[in-house]
Amino acid sequence: MGNQTHRISVELKRLFVSLAVLLTCSSGSSEYPPAAASGPSRGSSVETVQFQSTLVNATLPYHVILPPGYRGSGTTRYPVLYLLHGLGGHYSDWVTRTNVADYAAKYRMIVVTPEGNDSWYVDSGGVSTDKYEAYILKELIPDVDQRYRTIQARYGRAVAGLSMGGYGAIKYGLKYPATFVFAGSMSGAFGVTRYTEKEMGGANWEPFLKIFGPVGSETRKANDVFEIARGLPTARVRSLPYFYFDCGTEDGGQHFNANRELSQIFLDKAIPHEYRELPGNHSWAYWDQQVQEVLKIAAGTMRLPRSPARNHSH
Repeated sequence: MGNQTHRISVELKRLFVSLAVLLTCSSGSSEYPPAAASGPSRGSSVETVQFQSTLVNATLPYHVILPPGYRGSGTTRYPVLYLLHGLGGHYSDWVTRTNVADYAAKYRMIVVTPEGNDSWYVDSGGVSTDKYEAYILKELIPDVDQRYRTIQARYGRAVAGLSMGGYGAIKYGLKYPATFVFAGSMSGAFGVTRYTEKEMGGANWEPFLKIFGPVGSETRKANDVFEIARGLPTARVRSLPYFYFDCGTEDGGQHFNANRELSQIFLDKAIPHEYRELPGNHSWAYWDQQVQEVLKIAAGTMRLPRSPARNHSH
């Protein structure tokens, strides 16, 4: 029985490696490639949009990292990676606490870092105006598409994040497969819907109760990534984006164990994904390192425009 289990495990690994290669080959490469850079890189440029959300009834600013040559490229349209921050953080964190703008300059894509406050990127079960999930899907993405030359299709849109943002990104990938071609997570806090008052303590528990409702509530189940993944019918699995997630081996058990469990569910459901465990903890040093991988994999799954150097004949 042990040998049979091992053989099944090996075959599953081969299957997912094959699926990953097939997915990336469709964009013209055999591994996650950097897109062709438009000549010598002069660096990305960062803009800030002060967006007034009707759904949340608040100003929710977001940063936009534009690729080198964006302003001079005329009619070229670019794919967009939406990069979500963690609990206690804000939209500016990615730009100020990592070198993501420099890393993104290698790829012909736009990176957007939205404001999610401490919403867990869900529509709150207890506060009617805290509709952050609806905000991202129904307000933010259309606003970015209106302001910038984006590829307004699934193959030009990806979502990723750290911790709370990693949870949000993977959930969006599972729930909205027609919207995103790739979903990624670093140190994802996937177990959030399982947190209890005993674990969190009185004062810390209140926000989770407001957002997700009481333990066992429908809101909690609807936002549980384990339940969502387990409940997917086979036909739906075929339509999912490609998933990537990782977790540091020195991260806390509530994150590390939840990442392993989610990967196992994905294996059981034959959901194409890549899961990595790497040295590191729940820190900006780890996320600065891993966002480079997320950019690389996102570039390999989205459809990036060709370098202008190849378009001289037009």
